[in-house]
Amino acid sequence: MNAKEVKDRWPGFSLPSNYVGCFEPTSGVLKCEESIQTYQELAEYYGATILTNSRVKSVSISNGKVKIKTDDNSYHSEALVVAAGAWSGELASMLGLELPLTPVRKSFAWFQADEKLHHQNTFPAFAFETSQGIYYGFPSIDGAGVKVGRHDGGDSINPDVRLLAFGEKETDKGDLVQFLNEYIPNVLQLNYGKTCMYTRTPDEKFIIDLHPNYSNVAIAAGFSGHGFKFSSAVGQALSNLIISGKNDVDISQFSIKRFN
Repeated sequence: MNAKEVKDRWPGFSLPSNYVGCFEPTSGVLKCEESIQTYQELAEYYGATILTNSRVKSVSISNGKVKIKTDDNSYHSEALVVAAGAWSGELASMLGLELPLTPVRKSFAWFQADEKLHHQNTFPAFAFETSQGIYYGFPSIDGAGVKVGRHDGGDSINPDVRLLAFGEKETDKGDLVQFLNEYIPNVLQLNYGKTCMYTRTPDEKFIIDLHPNYSNVAIAAGFSGHGFKFSSAVGQALSNLIISGKNDVDISQFSIKRFN
């Protein structure tokens, strides 16, 4: 679609005349909290025990068996899956594996919407590649306002240090408002903002692989801010790797060996 076609269909956008848009009618927005709750409920239904707020202090392999120590207990297992987000590198290093993972702080925010233009029933989720950066966002869902974030950039952080809240850096709001001024000018009043962490790999592709030295340890890490929507497929791949050592779908592009 050319810029005029985009603006005619969604008047909430303002695009330079040389821009083009690609519309995916089968796309959607995941409700993260509800998704995670459902995953947890299904896991428990099938026999999993979920331990929250239980920090892992050490992981070791001895005679092919896994031993995990937490703040208040020890666990033994035949196999292990490491999928610890920003802390995956720390856990992998306990098993003698150094992964090129960089946790970064990211900010995003909701802005007061014109519901006639930006309501979830009339306005799409979006991603913009601009000369200033890559931005993404969602329509106003349940009256929350238009959500906007920047996908590239961000500050490298230590995940064990308090994450600065939205607004503690001047660029948190300013960067997003600059984007809105140019591309969604009817949305400028800030409702509220939040921060999160990405864990990036050098090529921003995932790591989904077995440990090079331990066939009973699988690792999923470095999702670089775009992994959540693939959770079901990643979980299935990890299950296949642990059970049979291979996956039904070729996942070689996510190999740990590509960083050697």
